Amino acid sequence: MKGIEDLVVQPPHSATWRVHIDRTMWVGGVRGLMLQALHPLAMRGVWQNSSFQEDPFGRLRRTADFVGRVTFGSPEEAAEAGRRVRAIHKALRVKDPDTGRTHRVDDPELLLWVHCAEVSSYLEVARRGGLGLSERQADRYLTEQRAAAACVGLHPEDVPGTCAEMEAYFKRVRPVLRVTEEAAATVRFLMWPRLPEELRVLSPGKPAYFPFGALCYYTLPDWARRMYGVLPEVPRATVTAALRAFRLAMNSVPEPVHDRAFMPATRAMLQATRERLGAAGYDVRKGLKGLTDPRRWPGGAAA
Repeated sequence: MKGIEDLVVQPPHSATWRVHIDRTMWVGGVRGLMLQALHPLAMRGVWQNSSFQEDPFGRLRRTADFVGRVTFGSPEEAAEAGRRVRAIHKALRVKDPDTGRTHRVDDPELLLWVHCAEVSSYLEVARRGGLGLSERQADRYLTEQRAAAACVGLHPEDVPGTCAEMEAYFKRVRPVLRVTEEAAATVRFLMWPRLPEELRVLSPGKPAYFPFGALCYYTLPDWARRMYGVLPEVPRATVTAALRAFRLAMNSVPEPVHDRAFMPATRAMLQATRERLGAAGYDVRKGLKGLTDPRRWPGGAAA
């Protein structure tokens, strides 16, 4: 008989499941992209090797697909996602116009920056939005995310596995960060993105997106906002209240409706996960999000 570790990478009782199933992930994802853009070489790697400037929302959806597969997918799906990402990165190069040097996109320092900016954003936004995680659970989340880091080619022991280690990492890397033309353009794109073709039907409502983009910006660390200086400062309590309201509203959206924002392949993967877990005795009538409740696990308790 298969155990839960054979069915899904991160089981419902993991800290990762609680964070990644929360709808604050949309804010965390955009915040992560804004934060990542402050590393000149990492940003130029994206700029020179992708269509980010034409379709930043598409990059967010592709990131969501990878995160989904290394969280809710089967071990085989996660391994394949990792192989695909590593193969793409291995073939890409980025030229630094400041030095004239050419770097590999899969340089460990660049991969580490992208990973840390991403997972710290997910965690910090979810906690600030009202997801009740203790310090110990937050540390556990970062430890669990070392598995995702390994998928892109990092050595797990080189990746921050606690909040204290993550804070020390950002303190160490901050002298390297700055606002390049590409970074400034990235923030503008993320506040006013070009919608992918299949979502152009939503274009009339695009002005309503700006408050969301601004919310993502205001959740950045104080030092990052000072570097960008794009929007006037507002009280921290106002941002927290807006984030909590966003979380409350988004978490009330039925899972089938919410999942329409994902790429078709992502939706198919999530549906396959529901079916596997349902066959294993998990109560999936309220979707994957419902599995944050231990009463919906086989036997009504954690394995």
